[in-house]
Amino acid sequence: MRRLIWPLLIVLPVFATLLYLGTWQAQRLVWKNEIIRQIAAAEAAPALPLRGQTDVFAKVLATGRFDHGREALLALEVRGPVLGARLLTPLMREGAAPLLVDRGWVPVESRAPIARPESEVTVEGFLRLPDARNRFSATDDTAGRRFYTFDPTTIGAALGLPGVVPFGLVALGGGGALPDPARTLPRPSNNHLGYVITWYGLALSLLGVFGVWARRRLKEPA
Repeated sequence: MRRLIWPLLIVLPVFATLLYLGTWQAQRLVWKNEIIRQIAAAEAAPALPLRGQTDVFAKVLATGRFDHGREALLALEVRGPVLGARLLTPLMREGAAPLLVDRGWVPVESRAPIARPESEVTVEGFLRLPDARNRFSATDDTAGRRFYTFDPTTIGAALGLPGVVPFGLVALGGGGALPDPARTLPRPSNNHLGYVITWYGLALSLLGVFGVWARRRLKEPA
């Protein structure tokens, strides 16, 4: 057995690390599944009037009039061969601060008609919190009303609305016209099961390979 001591001292820490990583990913899988469950429950529940909530896992309703004269475009999104962006429009609300609404995707260059209701509307959607800027963030074109980071304070000031709500509303809808709204609440990616299988699989493979090697090693003459 002495001839296996040093190999064991090398293999055991690696085996323990692989088990730790697999367990960690299993815990994250449970956590992520709970988040997705909460999102699904919020999606099935009726939307509530917007009253200062900041829960991104909830549907809300906001009523007001769109200020189409202050429209802006956010980010870039390619659909097939068409380059597009998100259409941001301030929603002017009586007795409340203006709210930036992401009404949905529109093509950047196309002249296709875009719906612009003039009467009072009630928008159903989910909240979008501000993006964090960093050194890799694209530079906004404030004069051209083209923004690449969702920062309501900066966008509102550029649109002449310094008192906008510090978060946005992403409209939900059925599509079929422009702008093309979101269909569902956003869901985080969930690849943790694959990682669990990978790490535990590597641990079992290491154990199997070492077992075969150790058996052959012990059969060798001393």
